[in-house]
Amino acid sequence: MTASNNEATTPLYLNKGEERRLLSGHQWVYSNEINTQRNPLGHFDPGDGVDIYSHSGRWLGNGYVNPNSLICARIVSRDRSHPLSRSLLVHRIKVALSLRLRLFEHPFYRLVYSEGDGLPGVIIDRYDKYCVLQLTTAGMERRREDILAAVDKVLRPAGILLRCDSEIRILEGLDSYVESVGNIPEEIELIEHDARFVIPLRHGQKTGWYFDQSDNRAHMLRWVRDQRVLDVCSYLGAWGIQAARHGASEVMCVDASKRILDYVSRNAQLNGVDGKVSSLRGDAFKALKELHATGARFDVVILDPPAFIKRKKDIRSGEQAYHRLNQAALQLVGKDGLLITCSCSFHMQTHRFVHIVYRAARHLDRHLQLISEGRQSMDHPVHPAMPETRYLKCLCFRVLPRM
Repeated sequence: MTASNNEATTPLYLNKGEERRLLSGHQWVYSNEINTQRNPLGHFDPGDGVDIYSHSGRWLGNGYVNPNSLICARIVSRDRSHPLSRSLLVHRIKVALSLRLRLFEHPFYRLVYSEGDGLPGVIIDRYDKYCVLQLTTAGMERRREDILAAVDKVLRPAGILLRCDSEIRILEGLDSYVESVGNIPEEIELIEHDARFVIPLRHGQKTGWYFDQSDNRAHMLRWVRDQRVLDVCSYLGAWGIQAARHGASEVMCVDASKRILDYVSRNAQLNGVDGKVSSLRGDAFKALKELHATGARFDVVILDPPAFIKRKKDIRSGEQAYHRLNQAALQLVGKDGLLITCSCSFHMQTHRFVHIVYRAARHLDRHLQLISEGRQSMDHPVHPAMPETRYLKCLCFRVLPRM
């Protein structure tokens, strides 16, 4: 059995009783679940191919190991005749592509969503004839050339940008880098719904665009006609500019980066709404405070901040940050307005997020009605056995006087 075209696998045995979660479909093996007397972790190199067995010798799956990581092994295949290999990578990418072709009219989407698409450690975003590839684990970094070959075979892209600079690579003991395969332009134009955006690929945030909010942005459009809209943590203006295109009377985009706000201005012009869209540069908390001091009010306020909770130890401070940000935003929501608020923190559970926003409203003597709940878009499929693949929350609240 091979892990790639020419790499043999090694058995990896678990402690007694540790196979239950894996039998339910989960793909991760933690270091404390491994029988280190039977197979000392020091005998493995990061990324080695492994066949994972229960304590009693039952074969559970094929994948790869990283002895230096808390998530010590990841299952990629549960079919003994199809282990992790270049051909399996091609097959999984084709399966992922078939879903996106059913979902999207235009070739702009997340093509591979890691565990959600059966390729743990691999993220691929498609921008028409270009792809952005992110490898987050030692196992997939070691198979980089096989992955590049598989993407080329399935899509024949004009270029692939490797944005292997995420913080999670540190936990895997990996260096950060950004490299190009083929000719990658500095900027590219994409289409989301009926709007067009120029985005920086090499120097944008993460993989360039937040495809995970596409469905939530579509839902937002029903609320914005003739409304004053505030888009906080706007990045390239995906929320605000689409709101302007769909009838918002006025839109203000808030971001800390002047360079990013220059893109907001360009994208507003590209969509013919530059007369409606303004920008405010600043930290989200300070900008909201400044707007409140001027007496500004908006009919719809959108909060799409970065993750405030990246690890369990951040939960308390992160919850406080979400409370402060939402309370500051609620002060700007006009009579019978809307707050659309998001969290991309996995450790922020939906019911807890609802409670935090509601508590912030109570402090301001406001009442909330929860109108809708959104999650990540359909090109980020959730693995039913892995709650870790469901991370994004998008709550839409109606804001009323206290009842």
